[in-house]
This record gives sequence, C-alpha cells and structure tokens, in this order.
Amino acid sequence: MTTYKTLEVLGPEHEYAVVDEELRPLSIVDRIIKDVCGRTANTVRQPSFTFGKELQLHVMEIKPNQPFATPTEFDETMHEAVVTMQELVHRKYGASLLGTGMHPLLRLEDTGIWPHRDIKIYQALGKVFNLKQHGWLNIQSYQLNLPYEREKDGVLLHNLLANVCAYLPAVSAASPICEGRFGKDVDNRLRFYKQNQREVPSVTGDVIPEYVASFGQYQQEVIGRYSADLAQVGADSSIIGREWVNSRGVIFRFDRRALEIRVMDEQECVKSDVALSCFTRALLRGLAREGPALSPHAHLVKDFNAVVTGGLDAKVCSPLGQTARQVCRRFLRVAQENALEEEKKYLVLIEKRLESGNLSDVIRKRVRVKAQKTDFEEAAVSVYSRLIKSLIDNQPYF
Repeated sequence: MTTYKTLEVLGPEHEYAVVDEELRPLSIVDRIIKDVCGRTANTVRQPSFTFGKELQLHVMEIKPNQPFATPTEFDETMHEAVVTMQELVHRKYGASLLGTGMHPLLRLEDTGIWPHRDIKIYQALGKVFNLKQHGWLNIQSYQLNLPYEREKDGVLLHNLLANVCAYLPAVSAASPICEGRFGKDVDNRLRFYKQNQREVPSVTGDVIPEYVASFGQYQQEVIGRYSADLAQVGADSSIIGREWVNSRGVIFRFDRRALEIRVMDEQECVKSDVALSCFTRALLRGLAREGPALSPHAHLVKDFNAVVTGGLDAKVCSPLGQTARQVCRRFLRVAQENALEEEKKYLVLIEKRLESGNLSDVIRKRVRVKAQKTDFEEAAVSVYSRLIKSLIDNQPYF
C-alpha cells in the first residue's frame, strides 16, 4: 500500500488563454509580465502564486507557490489568483482569461512562440518538430502533480495512473471546437497532442505510459530511448534531452519527486479542476488499497484512443464496463469510498459530469442551440464568454 504521505498534497498547474471581448487571442503575455515586474521574465512570483509564460504567447500559466494540503485551500487560493490576474489583464488591456482545452477560434497565425529567455529551448525543439500546429500552439492542459515518498510508492502510482489516465479524458474533455468549427473528436486537444511529436514517436509513445518496475528501468527504457532517438535526428541533448521532454500522459518529475498528470483539459473554473484532482487522488488511494489489477497496456491504449474520439460514450474493452461512462462510474464509486470528507463535496461535480456530459459535451450542445439563431462563430463567442464568467465566478458550467 502507498503511504498516506505519498497522496498528501496537490500540486496544480493551470493554463489560460488571454483574449479580448470578441474572443480573439492576444499574444501579450510578455507585456503583461513586464508590466508587473518591470522586465521580461519567464515567471513572476506573487505572495501565494506564480504566473508566467508558456510556449504560446497568448497563454499564461498560473500555479501555486506551494502544493496544497487541502482541496479547499486549493480552491480558494487559485480562484483568488485567477481573479487577481483577471483584474490585471482587464484593467490594462481590456482582456480576459479563458480556460478550456483549446482556444476555439484561433488560427495558427494568430499567435506566436515565446521569443525571450528560454527561446533556445523552443529553437531546439523547432529544429526537430513542427511547432506551427495546434498540438503546440493551441493546447491548454490542467496538470496535476502528486508527490511520492519512496521509489516503490512512485512506481505503483505510475502504473495505477497508466490505467486511470486512459479514461480521465472522458470526464475532463473540454475542447470540442477548433478553428471555428466542431473538431473530429470530443477531446481535440489530445487529438493534436497525440500527433505533435510524430517526427520522434518515442517522445510521446502511446500517451498511455508503459508499466515499469523501477526508476532504473524508466530511466533506461523510456528516457534513454527517446533521448537516443532525439540524438539520432541531431537534437541538442543538452537542451531537450531531459525528463520533462517526455510527453506521455503521466511522467515522473524526479526533480519534484512527483508524478505529473497531463491528460486533463483545463476546465472552465478552478472548482472543476479541484473536483478532477479530488477524483483522481481518492481513486488512486482506493486502487492502491485494493492492490494493483493492471489492464494490458495495449487495451489501455485502444481505450484511450476511443475515449479521445467518443468521450463518455466511447466503447471500451475494459472489464469495468462497456463504455467509458461505466468505467468512470466504477472509478467514482471507488473514489467516494476512499475520499476524505473534504474531497467528497467536490466529487458531486464529477457525478454531475457523468450525468450531464463532460464540458466538451456541454459546450457542443450549447453552441448548437445558439447556432440555430445565428452563425457558428457568434454562437461560440457567446458560449465561451459565459465560460469566462464561470472562471471569474468560480462556478461550474452545466
């Protein structure tokens, strides 16, 4: 069994687009940073949170200065951070922050790559990968860091997360629209994410991480393999041959002694991100207590690809159910049985997602209704403007 200390805190990282009143993306994050600290920097530390740049000039990252001991602390602190940054960008630029997994209207020429400090990293990546695609320039993920105490705890959590993250997008998908039209999949962020490093496939793998028995095996068979493949195509290993280059849906961050989960779309408000975090942590707590019953990796990959396309209604080969919704309902029962009292109130939001559909489903329905009376883009602007209000008010969108 994993130790309690292993699942003691939550370390979130949020990504928000900066947009104007018409939802146009604004490539001004470098200017916002300079306004606050008087110079161009990667990050700006505030009393309880830090904000800073991402690869895309129109996307801002906001994360806490310390991981959270409780979901309520997470909820209150990060919502305050969002409100603080919203007031700042609105006052100076008339802009707003927008969550969800992708900007729904952005064309690739509407944004650019961060041109300041760390540009060498992006230049090195650009020599190997085509960065001018949605899988780089138009994705916003909600990343959750869960620390581990000992190697055996980290390995167990990694392998359990391989099973869980195949189905998490069924609940967390929030990217139904791309370039002003409905995309092919329920989770279009992950659709593009799966393809964005196809020049060196071992960097992303199958997104679902391979099972490992030790840190040494992970270093050799995962990091070692993609590092060698990157070297073969002339990549600068001193810049991008690192553990964070690994683009699987769950990766070890040895520098933090944590596992970083990357398969969840950014949601419409902090409270919804907290709900996903409580769901994931309580589920892992329960699965660890039950003892690992790991599905074949090939089955997980197949189910993950089905979920990216079909969401909650995807047909899966998991023995836990015939659809992803049934699997997630089984996961929710495990989470409810193993949740701390403070986590349980957030699990109600996951239950509502399973009933009403993930955020991608809800957005799709609302846009379709509005598009019956106006054109598609105007309908999308109307719905996503409401999502901006959800972010400010910290109220889930159902």
